[in-house]
Amino acid sequence: MAQQTPLTDLDAINEMLASVGQAPLTSIDTTENLYKKVGDSYEQLIIPTNPDVAMAQQNLLEVSRRVQSEGWSFNREYNYPLTPEVTTRRIQYADDQLQIDLAESHPEYGNLDVVKRGGYLYEKNNHTYEWNVDTLFCDILWYLDWQDIPRPIQDYVIKKACAQFSMRVIGDANLYKTLQEEANQCRAYALEYDTQQGDYTFFGHPQGSDYYVPYQPYHSLYR
Repeated sequence: MAQQTPLTDLDAINEMLASVGQAPLTSIDTTENLYKKVGDSYEQLIIPTNPDVAMAQQNLLEVSRRVQSEGWSFNREYNYPLTPEVTTRRIQYADDQLQIDLAESHPEYGNLDVVKRGGYLYEKNNHTYEWNVDTLFCDILWYLDWQDIPRPIQDYVIKKACAQFSMRVIGDANLYKTLQEEANQCRAYALEYDTQQGDYTFFGHPQGSDYYVPYQPYHSLYR
């Protein structure tokens, strides 16, 4: 059985360029090399000479982050262990973490509520950054690089990025509608993939085993 060739970011950008009638690129290395001073050294900046290519790259990143933020089986991880820093007892909020919440499978966390603040996990109810535990278990939504995204999700990201890109470059409502319809179809395929891959149940996500949270009357009163 032949293996499917993985999509590269160049493939994605070429499809976006084709959606507005532009010729494909052979590489994304057609760039202008600039440098900015960072401390005592210089950092290289890779800037595409073609503004449409730069816009296509930016659109791809924007749409990829937006789609991944919805939460899928491939980028959601349960009971992920986080360790506080030894001296400060703080836990850093990494750039590739789109969402973090305390693991639902650990009832001992009670009513603790975490948010991102100042680059660290902050607990709102006790108003503190300090975590006096050896390990904090969290449910995390990750932002993954392009090559780590499953093909059905990549297809959806590309089609959605094509629609957005066409509006920014051409602004043709009819073209946008056509591309958006293609994106909607790819979204259906992506949801079908996620449904099969995620092993969801009527009672919720298994997280290693089926679970069911029964009705609790105080929830109605709490609202």
